Amino acid sequence: MIKNQKGIFLYALIATFFVFNLGIFMGYMLEVSRVDKINLLYLNAEIGILDQLVQKEALGILNPSCDLLNEENIKFGDNIYREALTIQEYENANKINNDIQFQHKRFDLLRTLFFVNSIRIKQKCNSDYHIVTYLYKYNNPSLEQDSKQKFFSNLLGELKEKFGNKIILIPIATDNDIPSVNLIVDTYKIIELPTILIDENIKLTEVKKMEEIEKYLN
Repeated sequence: MIKNQKGIFLYALIATFFVFNLGIFMGYMLEVSRVDKINLLYLNAEIGILDQLVQKEALGILNPSCDLLNEENIKFGDNIYREALTIQEYENANKINNDIQFQHKRFDLLRTLFFVNSIRIKQKCNSDYHIVTYLYKYNNPSLEQDSKQKFFSNLLGELKEKFGNKIILIPIATDNDIPSVNLIVDTYKIIELPTILIDENIKLTEVKKMEEIEKYLN
């Protein structure tokens, strides 16, 4: 009887050890998979940065048609919006470290270039889309800021789904020490975060419902 009990105990111990280590291994593999996907998005961001730089030069040299400019700009904006959702999902599932923070700067730079190009195209072509720029704190937001930013992010996501191509939604973190982003903050006198900037002249820092934003998009 004692031998049987020892055998059962030993079997249970081995099984527990195996399941525990299997869980650690599976968690590690999931973490690696998420990091690889984030890195792939960052590589795509580098291509996007180069593309935006080329588009900027093309505006002054190639003189492309406004239909093409608007079409490609809206398409690019939709890609940025979808990538922002994916990045947020992956970053929420991973511990934010120095490497991820550094890589995130590339997206902020890309979105800043896109913001500037969108303004150029709108001025050149008298485009009818609205540029909705979401400026937020990325590094260590306070509990109040974090709660507010999640609310704003969800609200703007619903707004984008509702209005589609009528708005270009550009999220930009303002605290990653990027000179071009700092220039936007200074130019538009962004003091409080988060802030929703609409068409470069309307700043919203307190929003309770979607209608408070919608009235500026009609």
